[in-house]
Amino acid sequence: MIDGLVAGRLMGEASRRVDKAGRGYIVARVLARNRADEEFIVNVIAFDEAAGQALVALRDGESLTLSGGLTPKVWTDKQGVVRASLDLVATHVLTAHQAGGA
Repeated sequence: MIDGLVAGRLMGEASRRVDKAGRGYIVARVLARNRADEEFIVNVIAFDEAAGQALVALRDGESLTLSGGLTPKVWTDKQGVVRASLDLVATHVLTAHQAGGA
């Protein structure tokens, strides 16, 4: 796993889930861009309570920055194009709300 920092926009709403042992966690998807201005999807999971609360407080399209462990992945879209994505276990989430912005 790679330690990483990702900035992007929330895609849809974050959702709460519960595992088989009854422990809660949050999942979300973030749309980010690389240096070549190509979009890619970051699949986010947060076990940390503070990170999870920050994610569920956001609405679709809001900006955020996340840090945590990254795992690079690839997937093939419906047109057969191979695309990059990342899985991120979020340990910290920073939003404009937390930074005192709008």
